[in-house]
Amino acid sequence: MTQQDIAEHIQDVMNRYTAGGLYEQMGISPRVIELGDEVCDSLKERFALFDKTAQANQLKVIGAMQKNRISAEHFNGSTGYGYNDAGRDDLEKVYADTFHTQDALVRAQITCGTHALSLALGANLRPGDEMVSISGKPYDTLEEVIGIRPSRGSLAEYGITYSQVELKEDGSFDFDAIQKALKPNTRLAAIQRSKGYLTRPSLSVEQIAEAISFVKELRPDIIVMVDNCYGEFVDVVEPSDFGADMTVGSLIKNPGGGLAPMGGYIAGTEECVENCAVRLTSPGLGREVGASLQVNRSLYQGLFLAPTVTAGALKGAVFAANLFERFGYRCIPDANERRNDIIQAIEFGCADGLKRFCEGIQAAAPVDSYVTPEPWAMPGYDSDVIMAAGAFIQGSSIELSADGPLHEPYAAYFQGGLTWEHARFGILKAFQKLCDAGLINGI
Repeated sequence: MTQQDIAEHIQDVMNRYTAGGLYEQMGISPRVIELGDEVCDSLKERFALFDKTAQANQLKVIGAMQKNRISAEHFNGSTGYGYNDAGRDDLEKVYADTFHTQDALVRAQITCGTHALSLALGANLRPGDEMVSISGKPYDTLEEVIGIRPSRGSLAEYGITYSQVELKEDGSFDFDAIQKALKPNTRLAAIQRSKGYLTRPSLSVEQIAEAISFVKELRPDIIVMVDNCYGEFVDVVEPSDFGADMTVGSLIKNPGGGLAPMGGYIAGTEECVENCAVRLTSPGLGREVGASLQVNRSLYQGLFLAPTVTAGALKGAVFAANLFERFGYRCIPDANERRNDIIQAIEFGCADGLKRFCEGIQAAAPVDSYVTPEPWAMPGYDSDVIMAAGAFIQGSSIELSADGPLHEPYAAYFQGGLTWEHARFGILKAFQKLCDAGLINGI
């Protein structure tokens, strides 16, 4: 083979494997590729800001790991009771330092975000207490935890009452209504940072900080708990920086960086966190038990990667809003709004649009890409839900995923992508599915 033959072969490979060529091979039409390029070109400055936030958070995480002298020995696991598990115990110190709290509980035994929230509530409320949600309706799966929908083992069954204060129409806190809602037996005020299956705006850290300050000035004795799911590392500060007694989340969302195979965290005051530890295991044992098996390395490394993984997910969310808004779809947040979590809601107005979008996200997955997602009656929800997630970790919503309940306004809630490149491909694939179904006009 001559040098000219080699050069021609290399050029042929380059022509076939440019990004556009690969996208075409993966089922994306030239026009959709062109639209994607146009949107990306318009977002360069916005993306640079996400990278700056990731840089600040990356240094924060590294600083916490260095302060606690993390070494290779911390990656060893424990079995049985899990006594003297330095990797587990020092990971909790790293989380406390990262979130600037007195203490943290980070455990594989916490099965999901709903479990972490249920644990935080059950550990710190007693019969006769009342909790009030000051950010409106909580996420669907918490309804049975609280007892809004009757369920075995709910807080209501233990004599804990509940009330809620709706946000104002503009998505801000209603401080007058909050003041009126606080009763002598109000023990805990809950704030949900993300929108859940609602089309309200997600809450900024500044808004949450103002609400925490307002409640604490009125009643310093009230515990303020923030559901931080989907919000970690989106900003350079967290609700815990502004006095939240408990900041709660899932390790298979942002802070796990896509590597954590399970788990949840609660970061906050020593008293609240210790109560959670006792509730998780048993009185007298608390945080001393709980084997980490072989997951410590994944939890440390996932946290290390979390700032950059979150930045990639943010880029994907903004890219989706800018692409779909061009064709008349309502996006929450809209194309230009500030981001307070990684979730992008897109309203399709019909079941077929929601289904097609989820089909596209599934078809873009590295795992189970050949599967067609179908709506089903998921536990904890009051309507059929369709979910698309070809993930390495089951249910991991920091990985490329989308879901939504089958009712008006038929909104898809898109999030994740362990890399920006994967998030971009997933959105283009979903957009193409809607084009092929005749639901996108003007292509």
